[in-house]
Amino acid sequence: MTRRSIPPLMLVTCLSACATGPTLTLLPSEEGKQGAVAVIEENGKPVDYVVTELNSSTNLSGRPKTRSINPDKLNARRLALLQALPPPPVRLRLYFQQGTTRLTPESQPGLDFLKKEVAERPGAEVQVTGHTDTVGKLEDNDVLSERRAEEVVKALAELGIEPALLTAVGRGERDPLEDKGDNAPSQANRRVEVIVR
Repeated sequence: MTRRSIPPLMLVTCLSACATGPTLTLLPSEEGKQGAVAVIEENGKPVDYVVTELNSSTNLSGRPKTRSINPDKLNARRLALLQALPPPPVRLRLYFQQGTTRLTPESQPGLDFLKKEVAERPGAEVQVTGHTDTVGKLEDNDVLSERRAEEVVKALAELGIEPALLTAVGRGERDPLEDKGDNAPSQANRRVEVIVR
């Protein structure tokens, strides 16, 4: 059987020995967005199983039938699978003063928020990605974005978050939130994005 997925999606395939046969379940992506799954063929024979509705399930045996998932009516095994999924990630943006690694005063409380979120998720991973606006040279912005990410990692470690849980990377002026052209200041682009998983 060949499956093709169209991101973004989180897919759980449950193969059970019960009479219903293999089941395909479409769940939201980490961002809560909808995707789609299509089963192209089974045993070399084309089939037309397409799941596009979030929180829906399709039986892959015999004639397909898509149904919505009601967690209150799931059997214990399927309910356990859904409950075992990790919580959705927490995302936070912290902003910086122009040309520096100093957080804006409005972003300072974000560090305490992140500390609380990590404490509530034992073994959490924290990904810190630094960004800049387009003012200055590309190479300098690459260095500045990495220094911003490292500064946030250092601040989180000082708040008691295990350094082994933290990773830092810099993206420079790539991936802007606002595309204002070259040498354009932008508060929205002078940021660090933090994802707690």
